[in-house]
Amino acid sequence: MQVMGVLLLLAGVCGSLRQRRALSLWRSGKATESPVSRALAQLVGTAGGIYLSLELLLSFLRIPEDWRQAAPFPAEPLALLSLLIAILQPYGQRLWYWFRQRKKCP
Repeated sequence: MQVMGVLLLLAGVCGSLRQRRALSLWRSGKATESPVSRALAQLVGTAGGIYLSLELLLSFLRIPEDWRQAAPFPAEPLALLSLLIAILQPYGQRLWYWFRQRKKCP
């Protein structure tokens, strides 16, 4: 079961990097020296920012930390959640662009 989870996580990261690279090329119009490394840096930066925001939110709301020990997987649930949100973000951005383009055309 854990192997399946790791494989799904890797597939999600690869798909997210592909979408980020495509969005980066679409925005700039030209390829940079290493689009994959740039996309990976964006993914890690986004996940880190989301993690810090969620950590601050939980401490602000005074939610106890003991809920994390009940998780069935060895990694920290908040870190996995932030990574999942960062992986899904470019797909949401593509949907947003698609809806905006459909709205302009009658």
